[in-house]
Amino acid sequence: MTANPKRRLPTVLVVDDELRSQEALRRTLEDDFEVFTASNAEQAQRIMETEWVQIIVCDQRMPGMTGVEFLKTVRSQWPDTLRIILSGYTDAEDIIAGVNEAGIYQYLMKPWQPEQLLLTLQTAASVHRLQQENQRLSLELRTAEPVLARRVEAKNERAKREFALDGLIRTPGSPLNAVCDLVGKIAPFDLSVLISGESGTGKEMLARAIHYCSRRADKAFVIEHCGALPDQLLEAELFGYKRGAFTGAYEDRSGRFQQADGGTIFLDEIGDTSPVFQVKLLRVLQEGEFRPLGAARPLSVDVRVVAATHHDLEADVRTGTFREDLYYRLATMTLHVPALRERAMDIPLLAGRLLEASQKALGKVVDGFSTEALACLAAYPWPGNVRELQNEILRMLALSDSPRLGADLLAPRILRTPAVDQQPDNLLDLIAVDGGLKERMEALEARVLKETLIRHRWNKSRAASELGLSRVGLRNKLLRYGLERA
Repeated sequence: MTANPKRRLPTVLVVDDELRSQEALRRTLEDDFEVFTASNAEQAQRIMETEWVQIIVCDQRMPGMTGVEFLKTVRSQWPDTLRIILSGYTDAEDIIAGVNEAGIYQYLMKPWQPEQLLLTLQTAASVHRLQQENQRLSLELRTAEPVLARRVEAKNERAKREFALDGLIRTPGSPLNAVCDLVGKIAPFDLSVLISGESGTGKEMLARAIHYCSRRADKAFVIEHCGALPDQLLEAELFGYKRGAFTGAYEDRSGRFQQADGGTIFLDEIGDTSPVFQVKLLRVLQEGEFRPLGAARPLSVDVRVVAATHHDLEADVRTGTFREDLYYRLATMTLHVPALRERAMDIPLLAGRLLEASQKALGKVVDGFSTEALACLAAYPWPGNVRELQNEILRMLALSDSPRLGADLLAPRILRTPAVDQQPDNLLDLIAVDGGLKERMEALEARVLKETLIRHRWNKSRAASELGLSRVGLRNKLLRYGLERA
């Protein structure tokens, strides 16, 4: 029996040895079904071997084989077909006894009512369609489960490689190495960790490294930025809510803590939360349970908490803006991520990795940075830390029309920064340089010359024109200050 995809109406096979009864059933059903008819079990079997039959309506009393006996055969050969018995005799007990064995969907007594019969078969057709859909979905799920399992496992392995300690870019002399050594020691243990550091230093990356170096690495890593939401919304996001808990709560929703059960939750900018919310968070850390908004009972979770802040929380505890008991719950272990200006030796390596990501994001490929560009990147103090460096590299890549990213593509604020080992950082430092007015003015002049040349890609004619110098005059100054480039 094979399905015909061109059929639009559900199909029914009427099996009755009385021709008038066959005709009456056909007229009742033909507007809503495609109807086949047979006078006995043998004819019915031949039809089922060639046609796709969804429902059988069979009379109980027939010559040679009763309806129940026939439907037992149907069940063994065509188990997906729904089976309905019609009978007008006092043999209901025999039929009922055979219902389980024959798998009969419905038993109707004669004389049948057209409306009742039609409604019964329409319902049967819907049941058959749902059964087929369920079987199809079950088959797809069984087929997909091994594939999905392999994909999840591969995704976890990629995450472990990308976000573990090896994913934190640093050189052998970097101050970040001491932090990573601590992470390697504490990550296997379920200790709460508080990470401090300026915005954009990579606190979230460090939190991911803690998670993927722990025994919870195969479970969820969930993030919530606490400083971006008012108390009520933050509570709903973290703890979830029940339908009707507040205006707009049209359905139940699980919170971040529930989603992180068995894994790790990262609470970013925890120092920006209010004292009122801190009380509710403290209960979760102390009891391991929380109550969703509108729920009658609390839920228990097994979650490791890693929090981060750019605040000095110890100072906030002294001023009363952060709860002391919550601080000590969070700060079982504290880590401080150094600012990017404190790890200038990491900038060339970090810039190269960020450039790789930027090329994928923009679909544009270059060969790397020029030596001058890397020197300028390393000299700049990066108040926005890694996030600012990432944005600058994206900007350079978008503006570039040459194989390498040169210093001329840098923003003016970065380009005007002197080399770390050559020049003072600002005009106030310049005033403090040893020497008289002449030496200090020469230091400033050398800085202006170099910044102008870099912007013009060392085109001396353009630089001289901008500075109001002749080409010979510019060359003499470059020789004087040791700025002549090979």
